[in-house]
Amino acid sequence: MSIKPGEGVAALGKVAVLMGGTSAEREISKMSGAGVLAALQSCGVDAHAFDPAERDLSELKREGFARCFIALHGRRGEDGTVQGALELLRIPYTGSGVMACAIAMDKVMTKRVWIAQGLPTPRYVCLGPQEQSRERVLTVPDELGLPLIVKPPREGSSIGITKVEGYSQMQDAVALATRYDPDLLCEEFIAGEELTCAVLGAGTAALALPLIRIVAPAGNYDYQHKYFSDATRYLCPSGLVAAEEDSVQALALAAYRTLQCRGWGRIDVMLRAADRKPFLLELNTSPGMTSHSLVPMAARAAGIDYPQLCLRLLADAALDA
Repeated sequence: MSIKPGEGVAALGKVAVLMGGTSAEREISKMSGAGVLAALQSCGVDAHAFDPAERDLSELKREGFARCFIALHGRRGEDGTVQGALELLRIPYTGSGVMACAIAMDKVMTKRVWIAQGLPTPRYVCLGPQEQSRERVLTVPDELGLPLIVKPPREGSSIGITKVEGYSQMQDAVALATRYDPDLLCEEFIAGEELTCAVLGAGTAALALPLIRIVAPAGNYDYQHKYFSDATRYLCPSGLVAAEEDSVQALALAAYRTLQCRGWGRIDVMLRAADRKPFLLELNTSPGMTSHSLVPMAARAAGIDYPQLCLRLLADAALDA
C-alpha cells in the first residue's frame, strides 16, 4: 500500500501512535512517538498519541482506532507482547509480528537462530541467575578474551552495557547488567567499525537502506552518545568500498529474513578491522525515530524523507494472520 502525503490518507483511518510504555526506554519512546505523531499529522493522518502505561489497550478498540504505529521500545512494546494484544484486538500494527519481535528482543535467542543458519555473530557466554557466582564470572574472560562486552540480553539503547577491559571490572559490569535482566550476556568484543543497516519491507521484497558508520568518542556508543550527544558522528554514505557495503547489506537482509521480520528493522553490525569480516550484533524491530535516530537518516540518504517514511511504515501495518 503506497500513500503519499496529502493523498488518500483517509484510507488509513484513525491511527494510534503507541509511545511511552513501561520499559527502561520509556523516555526515548516518548521522543520517537512525538516525532512520528507530528509527521503523520502534518500529512493529514488522523493520528493520536496513546501511552499503554497510562491507558488500557482495550480502549483502542472502543475508540475506533483502525491501525497502530508502534513507537514503543524495549520490553512490553518491542518484545511481542503488545503485538500479541493487537493481534487479539485485530488492529493492524507497524513492524514485525509476535514471533519475530519476541526472538529479536532476546539477544541470546537471536544469536542461537543466527548461528543455526550459519550467520556470523560474536562468541558469547550466557549466565543465568544461578550461574553468576564470582568464581564463574571470573572465568568468562578466559573463554572470550579481553576486552569483552557485558550486557542484559533483553534491553536496548545500550542500557546496562559495559566494555570490560580487565578481570577487576567484571563484578561491577555484572551488577549493572543484572539491574535490568536476571540473565547475563557476555560477548566477545569485535574491534573494528560499527555499522548499522536499516531494512524496509518483508521477505524477498525487503530493501536494505544505505549503511551508516558510527564514530563515537573513544568508540563508546553508549546511551548518552546515542541520544543526547553531538559528539558522535554518523557517516552516510558510510565510506566503505562498494563490495564491503554490499556484503554487509546482504548479511543484514539475511539476518532480517531469518527472523521473519516485516515492516522495518535495524541491524547492528561490527566490521572486524583485522580481516574486514562482518559480525551481527542485534536486530531492532522497533527502531528509534528521534532526531538522533538512524533509520530516518538512512532513509533520507535513499531519498525518503521523515514524513514519507512514517507514512510508508503505517501503510504497511498488518496482522500475522
